[in-house]
Amino acid sequence: MGNIIPVVDKKEFLKTFLQQFELKRRECAWLLNYLMSDDELMERVHFVEQAAHTPKALIISAKGVDSIPFSFHKEKHITTDAEKAFHDIRLNQTEDIYIELHFTGARQYPPYLVVLEDNPHIPENIELAVAFQKEAEWLLDRSLKSFKKEQLLLDIDRALDEQDQKRFNDLVLELKELEEK
Repeated sequence: MGNIIPVVDKKEFLKTFLQQFELKRRECAWLLNYLMSDDELMERVHFVEQAAHTPKALIISAKGVDSIPFSFHKEKHITTDAEKAFHDIRLNQTEDIYIELHFTGARQYPPYLVVLEDNPHIPENIELAVAFQKEAEWLLDRSLKSFKKEQLLLDIDRALDEQDQKRFNDLVLELKELEEK
């Protein structure tokens, strides 16, 4: 998750959200209030889209949108029982919790956009991240190789200036090996 959202921002968002929107199931408000009561838990809360792709997800809907009221996803198991979600969260407090909220105007609601994070578990994001990592590794490798080559050329010049034939031969050999990589 590239950006880290401060707990205070997450809590402020949830307070505002719960004041402005009525959830389809009131147990969901109770669950969100429970999360807000514990700063350590809130550090592990991430607001994302497509939370079903994550290891542990709460998908919660407000009235006025056409989506299921509540679902809890953990690994491959799904339940609509908020109490089971509560017990799992209470017993596994070191696991990240990804929350997907459905409500009218979500994409234009600034408090939500402030806390919304990229979902690292969406397959396309994973593939893109791997591609970016490979590109970064290639660029770093190329930069290191270029730096090493410049250093070798300087050392070769110095060996020539000092008329050190053995050092010159060793450095030329090292340069050839570097260029063959």
